[in-house]
Amino acid sequence: MKSCAIEKFAKVLVDYSMDIQKGDNLCIQTHIPSLLLVQEVYKQALQKGANLTVNVMVEELNELYYLHASDEQLAYISPLKVLEVGHFDAFLVILGNENIKSMAGVDSERMAKRAQAKKDLNTKFMQRMCDSDLKLCITQFPNNALAQGAGMSLRGYEDFLAKACFLNEENPTELWRNYSKEQAKICAFLMGKKNFRIVSEGTDLRFCAEGRTWVNCDGRINFPDGEVFTGPVEDSVNGTIRFSFPGVYHGKEVEDIQLKFEEGKVVHADAKRGKEILESMLNTDEGARRAGEFAIATNYNIQTFTKNILFDEKIGGTVHLALGSSIPVSGGVNKSAIHWDMVCDMRNGQIYADDELIYENGKFIIDF
Repeated sequence: MKSCAIEKFAKVLVDYSMDIQKGDNLCIQTHIPSLLLVQEVYKQALQKGANLTVNVMVEELNELYYLHASDEQLAYISPLKVLEVGHFDAFLVILGNENIKSMAGVDSERMAKRAQAKKDLNTKFMQRMCDSDLKLCITQFPNNALAQGAGMSLRGYEDFLAKACFLNEENPTELWRNYSKEQAKICAFLMGKKNFRIVSEGTDLRFCAEGRTWVNCDGRINFPDGEVFTGPVEDSVNGTIRFSFPGVYHGKEVEDIQLKFEEGKVVHADAKRGKEILESMLNTDEGARRAGEFAIATNYNIQTFTKNILFDEKIGGTVHLALGSSIPVSGGVNKSAIHWDMVCDMRNGQIYADDELIYENGKFIIDF
Protein backbone atom coordinates (compact mmCIF):
# COMPACT_ATOMS: atom_id res chain seq x y z
CA MET A 1 0.00 0.00 0.00
CA LYS A 2 1.36 3.43 -0.95
CA SER A 3 2.64 5.69 1.82
CA CYS A 4 0.01 8.37 1.08
CA ALA A 5 -2.77 5.81 1.46
CA ILE A 6 -1.26 4.53 4.73
CA GLU A 7 -1.10 8.08 6.08
CA LYS A 8 -4.77 8.64 5.16
CA PHE A 9 -5.69 5.24 6.67
CA ALA A 10 -4.00 6.13 9.96
CA LYS A 11 -5.60 9.57 10.07
CA VAL A 12 -9.13 8.15 9.82
CA LEU A 13 -8.34 5.64 12.58
CA VAL A 14 -6.80 8.19 14.95
CA ASP A 15 -9.11 11.15 14.29
CA TYR A 16 -12.45 9.45 13.58
CA SER A 17 -12.61 5.78 14.57
CA MET A 18 -10.69 6.10 17.85
CA ASP A 19 -11.03 9.86 18.43
CA ILE A 20 -7.69 9.80 20.23
CA GLN A 21 -7.27 12.59 22.79
CA LYS A 22 -4.34 13.88 24.82
CA GLY A 23 -3.63 11.54 27.74
CA ASP A 24 -5.45 8.51 26.30
CA ASN A 25 -3.77 5.20 27.13
CA LEU A 26 -3.84 3.43 23.77
CA CYS A 27 -2.90 -0.21 23.23
CA ILE A 28 -2.18 -1.30 19.66
CA GLN A 29 -2.42 -5.06 19.04
CA THR A 30 -1.05 -6.20 15.71
CA HIS A 31 0.79 -8.73 13.55
CA ILE A 32 4.21 -8.25 11.98
CA PRO A 33 2.94 -7.72 8.38
CA SER A 34 0.92 -4.70 9.57
CA LEU A 35 3.84 -2.73 11.00
CA LEU A 36 3.80 -0.06 8.27
CA LEU A 37 0.33 1.03 9.39
CA VAL A 38 1.27 0.63 13.06
CA GLN A 39 4.17 3.05 12.64
CA GLU A 40 1.97 5.72 11.07
CA VAL A 41 -0.75 5.31 13.71
CA TYR A 42 1.91 5.40 16.42
CA LYS A 43 3.30 8.68 15.08
CA GLN A 44 -0.08 10.36 14.70
CA ALA A 45 -1.31 9.18 18.12
CA LEU A 46 1.87 10.51 19.75
CA GLN A 47 1.25 13.86 18.07
CA LYS A 48 -2.23 13.82 19.67
CA GLY A 49 -0.62 13.33 23.09
CA ALA A 50 -1.58 9.69 23.68
CA ASN A 51 0.40 7.19 25.75
CA LEU A 52 1.08 4.09 23.67
CA THR A 53 1.74 0.39 24.18
CA VAL A 54 2.21 -1.99 21.24
CA ASN A 55 1.65 -5.76 21.45
CA VAL A 56 2.88 -7.74 18.44
CA MET A 57 1.14 -11.11 18.15
CA VAL A 58 3.03 -14.14 16.78
CA GLU A 59 0.55 -16.54 15.21
CA GLU A 60 2.88 -19.55 15.37
CA LEU A 61 2.84 -19.28 19.16
CA ASN A 62 -0.94 -19.25 19.15
CA GLU A 63 -1.01 -22.52 17.21
CA LEU A 64 1.56 -24.12 19.54
CA TYR A 65 -0.51 -23.06 22.53
CA TYR A 66 -3.64 -24.82 21.32
CA LEU A 67 -1.71 -27.92 20.25
CA HIS A 68 0.23 -28.43 23.49
CA ALA A 69 -1.48 -26.60 26.39
CA SER A 70 -3.05 -28.72 29.13
CA ASP A 71 -6.66 -28.15 30.21
CA GLU A 72 -5.31 -26.16 33.17
CA GLN A 73 -3.26 -23.98 30.84
CA LEU A 74 -6.24 -23.45 28.52
CA ALA A 75 -8.16 -22.15 31.55
CA TYR A 76 -5.36 -19.81 32.68
CA ILE A 77 -5.92 -16.07 32.29
CA SER A 78 -2.79 -13.92 32.40
CA PRO A 79 -2.93 -11.16 35.03
CA LEU A 80 -1.46 -8.88 32.37
CA LYS A 81 -4.60 -9.42 30.25
CA VAL A 82 -6.77 -8.58 33.25
CA LEU A 83 -4.70 -5.42 33.79
CA GLU A 84 -5.00 -4.44 30.13
CA VAL A 85 -8.79 -4.72 30.13
CA GLY A 86 -9.03 -2.60 33.25
CA HIS A 87 -6.32 -0.03 32.45
CA PHE A 88 -6.33 1.05 28.80
CA ASP A 89 -8.68 3.74 27.49
CA ALA A 90 -8.48 2.53 23.90
CA PHE A 91 -7.59 -0.61 21.94
CA LEU A 92 -6.71 -0.63 18.26
CA VAL A 93 -6.48 -4.13 16.76
CA ILE A 94 -4.80 -4.23 13.35
CA LEU A 95 -5.24 -7.71 11.91
CA GLY A 96 -2.78 -9.10 9.42
CA ASN A 97 -2.04 -12.80 9.81
CA GLU A 98 0.75 -14.18 7.65
CA ASN A 99 -1.10 -17.50 7.41
CA ILE A 100 -4.90 -17.38 7.48
CA LYS A 101 -4.95 -21.17 7.99
CA SER A 102 -2.62 -21.20 10.99
CA MET A 103 -5.37 -22.62 13.22
CA ALA A 104 -6.62 -25.23 10.76
CA GLY A 105 -5.05 -28.12 12.67
CA VAL A 106 -6.41 -27.11 16.08
CA ASP A 107 -9.13 -29.20 17.75
CA SER A 108 -12.40 -27.18 17.83
CA GLU A 109 -13.22 -28.48 21.31
CA ARG A 110 -9.98 -27.02 22.67
CA MET A 111 -10.85 -23.69 21.09
CA ALA A 112 -14.27 -23.89 22.73
CA LYS A 113 -12.64 -24.58 26.15
CA ARG A 114 -10.40 -21.55 25.74
CA ALA A 115 -13.34 -19.38 24.74
CA GLN A 116 -15.18 -20.51 27.87
CA ALA A 117 -12.18 -19.58 30.06
CA LYS A 118 -12.10 -16.06 28.59
CA LYS A 119 -15.82 -15.51 28.98
CA ASP A 120 -15.69 -13.33 32.13
CA LEU A 121 -12.82 -11.22 30.77
CA ASN A 122 -14.65 -10.66 27.49
CA THR A 123 -17.82 -9.74 29.38
CA LYS A 124 -15.91 -7.09 31.35
CA PHE A 125 -14.38 -5.76 28.13
CA MET A 126 -17.77 -5.48 26.43
CA GLN A 127 -19.33 -3.87 29.50
CA ARG A 128 -16.67 -1.14 29.50
CA MET A 129 -17.50 -0.49 25.85
CA CYS A 130 -21.21 -0.38 26.65
CA ASP A 131 -20.51 2.14 29.44
CA SER A 132 -18.50 4.31 26.97
CA ASP A 133 -15.49 3.76 29.21
CA LEU A 134 -13.44 2.10 26.49
CA LYS A 135 -12.77 2.83 22.82
CA LEU A 136 -12.16 -0.11 20.47
CA CYS A 137 -11.44 -0.33 16.77
CA ILE A 138 -10.64 -3.45 14.75
CA THR A 139 -9.18 -3.06 11.29
CA GLN A 140 -7.12 -4.90 8.68
CA PHE A 141 -3.89 -4.21 6.81
CA PRO A 142 -3.44 -5.97 3.44
CA ASN A 143 -0.82 -8.65 2.88
CA ASN A 144 -0.26 -11.56 0.50
CA ALA A 145 -1.86 -14.18 2.76
CA LEU A 146 -5.09 -12.20 3.08
CA ALA A 147 -5.11 -11.47 -0.65
CA GLN A 148 -4.68 -15.17 -1.46
CA GLY A 149 -7.44 -16.10 0.97
CA ALA A 150 -9.74 -13.67 -0.81
CA GLY A 151 -8.71 -14.97 -4.23
CA MET A 152 -7.10 -11.68 -5.21
CA SER A 153 -3.70 -10.29 -6.10
CA LEU A 154 -2.10 -8.10 -3.47
CA ARG A 155 -2.75 -5.00 -5.58
CA GLY A 156 -6.35 -6.07 -6.09
CA TYR A 157 -6.80 -6.65 -2.37
CA GLU A 158 -5.33 -3.25 -1.53
CA ASP A 159 -7.80 -1.65 -3.95
CA PHE A 160 -10.65 -3.69 -2.43
CA LEU A 161 -9.74 -2.54 1.10
CA ALA A 162 -9.29 1.10 0.08
CA LYS A 163 -12.73 1.13 -1.58
CA ALA A 164 -14.37 -0.57 1.43
CA CYS A 165 -12.84 2.05 3.76
CA PHE A 166 -13.48 5.04 1.43
CA LEU A 167 -9.73 5.66 1.43
CA ASN A 168 -9.75 6.38 -2.29
CA GLU A 169 -11.86 9.47 -1.60
CA GLU A 170 -10.41 12.91 -0.91
CA ASN A 171 -11.80 13.20 2.62
CA PRO A 172 -12.76 9.76 4.01
CA THR A 173 -13.24 11.10 7.54
CA GLU A 174 -16.01 13.44 6.39
CA LEU A 175 -17.59 10.66 4.34
CA TRP A 176 -17.73 8.39 7.40
CA ARG A 177 -19.33 11.19 9.43
CA ASN A 178 -22.04 11.58 6.78
CA TYR A 179 -22.43 7.81 6.58
CA SER A 180 -23.05 7.76 10.33
CA LYS A 181 -25.83 10.34 10.00
CA GLU A 182 -27.60 8.34 7.28
CA GLN A 183 -27.42 5.11 9.27
CA ALA A 184 -28.78 6.90 12.33
CA LYS A 185 -31.98 7.45 10.33
CA ILE A 186 -32.24 3.71 9.62
CA CYS A 187 -31.78 2.90 13.30
CA ALA A 188 -34.42 5.45 14.32
CA PHE A 189 -36.91 3.84 11.93
CA LEU A 190 -36.17 0.28 13.09
CA MET A 191 -36.44 1.29 16.74
CA GLY A 192 -40.13 1.88 16.17
CA LYS A 193 -40.71 -1.71 15.00
CA LYS A 194 -41.26 -4.84 17.09
CA ASN A 195 -41.53 -7.99 15.00
CA PHE A 196 -39.27 -8.90 12.09
CA ARG A 197 -39.40 -11.59 9.43
CA ILE A 198 -36.45 -12.50 7.19
CA VAL A 199 -37.19 -14.38 3.95
CA SER A 200 -34.63 -15.68 1.48
CA GLU A 201 -33.60 -18.96 -0.15
CA GLY A 202 -33.89 -21.63 2.56
CA THR A 203 -34.69 -18.91 5.10
CA ASP A 204 -37.86 -17.93 6.89
CA LEU A 205 -36.91 -16.52 10.27
CA ARG A 206 -38.91 -14.45 12.75
CA PHE A 207 -37.85 -12.60 15.86
CA CYS A 208 -38.94 -9.81 18.19
CA ALA A 209 -36.79 -6.76 18.96
CA GLU A 210 -39.23 -4.96 21.27
CA GLY A 211 -37.34 -3.07 23.96
CA ARG A 212 -34.03 -3.61 22.21
CA THR A 213 -31.73 -1.03 20.59
CA TRP A 214 -30.68 -0.88 16.94
CA VAL A 215 -27.01 0.11 16.91
CA ASN A 216 -25.34 2.28 14.26
CA CYS A 217 -22.04 0.68 13.16
CA ASP A 218 -20.37 3.57 11.39
CA GLY A 219 -16.61 2.95 11.32
CA ARG A 220 -15.83 3.50 14.97
CA ILE A 221 -15.59 -0.07 16.29
CA ASN A 222 -14.89 -1.86 13.01
CA PHE A 223 -13.08 -0.26 10.12
CA PRO A 224 -14.38 -0.63 7.50
CA ASP A 225 -17.91 -0.78 8.80
CA GLY A 226 -21.45 -0.62 7.53
CA GLU A 227 -24.26 -2.33 9.41
CA VAL A 228 -27.09 -1.77 11.85
CA PHE A 229 -27.68 -4.48 14.45
CA THR A 230 -29.78 -5.43 17.43
CA GLY A 231 -30.06 -8.20 20.00
CA PRO A 232 -33.22 -10.27 19.34
CA VAL A 233 -35.37 -11.06 22.35
CA GLU A 234 -33.76 -14.31 23.38
CA ASP A 235 -36.74 -16.68 23.25
CA SER A 236 -38.42 -15.00 20.25
CA VAL A 237 -36.33 -16.44 17.40
CA ASN A 238 -38.26 -19.04 15.40
CA GLY A 239 -37.90 -20.59 11.98
CA THR A 240 -35.04 -21.50 9.70
CA ILE A 241 -32.06 -19.71 8.25
CA ARG A 242 -29.62 -20.90 5.59
CA PHE A 243 -26.32 -19.07 5.36
CA SER A 244 -25.32 -18.38 1.77
CA PHE A 245 -21.61 -18.11 2.53
CA PRO A 246 -19.34 -20.40 4.56
CA GLY A 247 -19.11 -19.74 8.28
CA VAL A 248 -15.47 -19.17 9.24
CA TYR A 249 -14.34 -19.62 12.85
CA HIS A 250 -10.62 -19.12 13.56
CA GLY A 251 -9.80 -20.11 10.00
CA LYS A 252 -12.03 -23.20 10.00
CA GLU A 253 -14.73 -23.20 7.32
CA VAL A 254 -18.22 -24.62 7.66
CA GLU A 255 -20.12 -24.72 4.38
CA ASP A 256 -23.86 -24.35 3.79
CA ILE A 257 -24.93 -23.93 7.42
CA GLN A 258 -28.64 -24.45 8.08
CA LEU A 259 -30.19 -23.75 11.49
CA LYS A 260 -33.67 -24.30 12.85
CA PHE A 261 -34.77 -22.23 15.86
CA GLU A 262 -37.61 -22.94 18.25
CA GLU A 263 -38.36 -20.46 21.04
CA GLY A 264 -34.94 -18.89 20.59
CA LYS A 265 -32.84 -22.06 20.63
CA VAL A 266 -31.16 -23.97 17.80
CA VAL A 267 -32.89 -27.36 17.79
CA HIS A 268 -31.42 -28.63 14.53
CA ALA A 269 -28.20 -27.79 12.72
CA ASP A 270 -26.75 -29.08 9.49
CA ALA A 271 -23.88 -28.25 7.17
CA LYS A 272 -22.60 -29.58 3.86
CA ARG A 273 -19.02 -29.54 5.15
CA GLY A 274 -17.56 -29.01 8.62
CA LYS A 275 -20.62 -30.11 10.58
CA GLU A 276 -18.43 -31.37 13.43
CA ILE A 277 -17.04 -27.84 13.89
CA LEU A 278 -20.56 -26.42 13.94
CA GLU A 279 -21.70 -28.94 16.55
CA SER A 280 -18.65 -28.28 18.70
CA MET A 281 -19.31 -24.55 18.74
CA LEU A 282 -23.03 -25.04 19.44
CA ASN A 283 -22.11 -27.20 22.43
CA THR A 284 -19.73 -24.63 23.93
CA ASP A 285 -22.37 -23.62 26.49
CA GLU A 286 -26.13 -23.01 26.80
CA GLY A 287 -25.95 -19.57 25.22
CA ALA A 288 -24.13 -20.79 22.11
CA ARG A 289 -27.41 -22.13 20.71
CA ARG A 290 -29.12 -18.75 20.87
CA ALA A 291 -28.88 -15.68 18.64
CA GLY A 292 -26.97 -12.84 20.26
CA GLU A 293 -27.14 -10.46 17.28
CA PHE A 294 -29.03 -9.81 14.08
CA ALA A 295 -27.64 -7.24 11.62
CA ILE A 296 -28.41 -5.68 8.25
CA ALA A 297 -25.29 -4.84 6.22
CA THR A 298 -25.10 -1.50 4.40
CA ASN A 299 -21.64 -1.12 2.84
CA TYR A 300 -22.30 -1.41 -0.88
CA ASN A 301 -18.62 -0.75 -1.61
CA ILE A 302 -18.11 -4.34 -0.41
CA GLN A 303 -19.60 -6.88 -2.80
CA THR A 304 -17.06 -9.74 -2.73
CA PHE A 305 -16.97 -12.55 -0.16
CA THR A 306 -13.39 -12.81 1.15
CA LYS A 307 -13.67 -15.35 4.02
CA ASN A 308 -12.85 -12.48 6.37
CA ILE A 309 -15.77 -11.56 8.62
CA LEU A 310 -14.51 -8.00 9.12
CA PHE A 311 -15.52 -7.38 5.49
CA ASP A 312 -18.02 -10.15 4.79
CA GLU A 313 -20.54 -9.15 7.46
CA LYS A 314 -20.66 -5.67 5.87
CA ILE A 315 -21.47 -6.81 2.31
CA GLY A 316 -24.25 -4.53 1.10
CA GLY A 317 -27.31 -6.67 0.39
CA THR A 318 -26.73 -9.23 3.14
CA VAL A 319 -27.75 -9.83 6.73
CA HIS A 320 -25.90 -11.72 9.42
CA LEU A 321 -26.83 -13.51 12.58
CA ALA A 322 -24.41 -14.22 15.43
CA LEU A 323 -24.71 -17.27 17.60
CA GLY A 324 -23.71 -16.72 21.21
CA SER A 325 -23.02 -13.67 23.31
CA SER A 326 -25.16 -10.57 22.90
CA ILE A 327 -23.53 -7.17 22.60
CA PRO A 328 -24.77 -5.31 25.71
CA VAL A 329 -25.38 -1.96 23.98
CA SER A 330 -28.13 -3.65 21.94
CA GLY A 331 -30.03 -4.62 25.08
CA GLY A 332 -29.42 -8.31 24.46
CA VAL A 333 -28.76 -10.42 27.54
CA ASN A 334 -27.62 -13.76 26.10
CA LYS A 335 -24.39 -15.02 27.66
CA SER A 336 -21.91 -17.27 25.90
CA ALA A 337 -18.19 -17.77 25.41
CA ILE A 338 -18.64 -17.48 21.63
CA HIS A 339 -19.90 -14.82 19.24
CA TRP A 340 -19.95 -16.29 15.73
CA ASP A 341 -21.25 -14.17 12.84
CA MET A 342 -22.69 -15.95 9.79
CA VAL A 343 -23.77 -14.22 6.57
CA CYS A 344 -26.98 -14.68 4.56
CA ASP A 345 -27.38 -13.18 1.06
CA MET A 346 -30.54 -11.07 0.77
CA ARG A 347 -30.14 -9.88 -2.79
CA ASN A 348 -33.14 -12.07 -3.64
CA GLY A 349 -34.80 -11.72 -0.25
CA GLN A 350 -37.18 -9.61 1.81
CA ILE A 351 -37.38 -8.18 5.32
CA TYR A 352 -40.72 -7.41 6.93
CA ALA A 353 -41.14 -5.21 10.01
CA ASP A 354 -44.51 -5.50 11.76
CA ASP A 355 -45.80 -7.16 8.55
CA GLU A 356 -44.65 -4.23 6.36
CA LEU A 357 -42.20 -4.96 3.55
CA ILE A 358 -39.26 -2.63 4.25
CA TYR A 359 -36.37 -4.29 2.40
CA GLU A 360 -36.23 -6.17 -0.88
CA ASN A 361 -33.51 -7.53 -3.18
CA GLY A 362 -30.71 -6.28 -0.96
CA LYS A 363 -31.91 -2.74 -0.23
CA PHE A 364 -34.31 -0.79 1.94
CA ILE A 365 -37.32 0.27 -0.11
CA ILE A 366 -38.67 2.98 2.19
CA ASP A 367 -37.71 6.60 2.80
CA PHE A 368 -36.19 7.43 6.18
